[in-house]
Amino acid sequence: MKRTVLAALLLTAAAPALSQTSITTLPPPVAVDPKVAALRDNALDNDHYAWEVVEGLTTEVGQRLAATDAEARARDWAVQKLKAMGFANVHVEPFTMPVWTRGAESAEIVSPFPQKLAVAALGYSGSTGPNGITGQVLYFDSVDALRLAPDSAVKGKIVFIDHHMMPAQDGSGYGQFGAPRRQGPTIASLKGAIGIVIRSIGTDHHRNPHTGVQYFTDGAAPIPAGALPVPDAEQLVRILKRGQPVTMHLTLVSEKRDGAQSGNVIAEVPGRDPSAPILLVGGHLDSWDLATGAIDDASGVAITTAAAKHIMDAGRPLRTIRVVWFGAEEPGGFGGKAYAEAHGKERYAIAGESDFGADRVWRFSSAYMKSDPAIHAQLTAGLAPLGITKNDKGDADGTDVEETIKAGAPWISLNQDGTRYFDYHHTPDDTLDKIDPAQLRQNVAAWTTVLATLSGGIESQPKQPKRR
Repeated sequence: MKRTVLAALLLTAAAPALSQTSITTLPPPVAVDPKVAALRDNALDNDHYAWEVVEGLTTEVGQRLAATDAEARARDWAVQKLKAMGFANVHVEPFTMPVWTRGAESAEIVSPFPQKLAVAALGYSGSTGPNGITGQVLYFDSVDALRLAPDSAVKGKIVFIDHHMMPAQDGSGYGQFGAPRRQGPTIASLKGAIGIVIRSIGTDHHRNPHTGVQYFTDGAAPIPAGALPVPDAEQLVRILKRGQPVTMHLTLVSEKRDGAQSGNVIAEVPGRDPSAPILLVGGHLDSWDLATGAIDDASGVAITTAAAKHIMDAGRPLRTIRVVWFGAEEPGGFGGKAYAEAHGKERYAIAGESDFGADRVWRFSSAYMKSDPAIHAQLTAGLAPLGITKNDKGDADGTDVEETIKAGAPWISLNQDGTRYFDYHHTPDDTLDKIDPAQLRQNVAAWTTVLATLSGGIESQPKQPKRR
């Protein structure tokens, strides 16, 4: 008993000292600027700009395949919308690129169990021609397995690559499981395959194939390359496990030509100091052609544009806010590269984009963590009431701003919850109904917080007297 009492007394005596030590090692509290907090909360409760943009773009334009007439209509729509919202210096900066378009698509098991499968061509797929191709299906459970296979085993076959991508909040599986799409067609072609189909890079079980870009590199000749929806890929696996040779007839008609045009749509909230570093935000205007591209990426341009509009409504920032609706991101980041070539040497206070859907932002990271801890602390404090935590190990994210960041721009990444993103990514299901208006507003509030914090201060505009 004595030892127990003594131990308790020692712990009690030590508690104030331990508590004091803990307190003194904590970072000093950061007070959020009341103007920043007010802008954030107003966006969270009252934003309607983002919904107007994403609803209008997906309804009045629809799908926006890069370098096609549909994307051109989207640029025209964007210019009109941004001007109507009050942005300045609204213009299009065009660039030239190849265009790829899809035609007829079908896949069918000829033997041993005849049946039709759903399929979609991958971007820059070679064409089978209207008559299609027929060949024996050769199964691989990964890109590495295909890479290790002897060329003689692959030659003349239709390669099928399987995998098992699972949902993740941070979308981390996309890097690993995207390999069958990105690298598989090139490897199959170099080994003499006549075609390739992959299990879609997706986490759903809908009969919707997921398209996406791939390139034929290392001198590989283009071959037909398609994606099966997850249920159909699993059906093909079951058929193959019966142990009999499986023959597929595959039709993927497509066309590629050079010399087409895309472009970046640029708009600004002019700052009071034209020489101050620019706040660059945006998303990409183009989409794949299977749906209206609501989460990828009409929501992204809507979110960042709405945030800039909230700053504009509040007054005039010290620093110019530049909103870019990048063209041709999906087929390889052409818009981001063209922008960096034209503007990469300009001075930036931040560069960031929204391109991971419209579900709530749950964490963020920024180059300011190391370059300016005080600013990073302000961002952390301002975003915390939205349920957003800092990620000290995060990296720059975003194809469209990648080249500008490489040129020296500080970066910020606001990470949306990606748990369900790859259910819809690059599929016919990427439609407006997948967007939750409340979560969309939280995104706008987060980006409004970032722009308000980094704006250099916002001066209210004097009200114009009413004309009598």
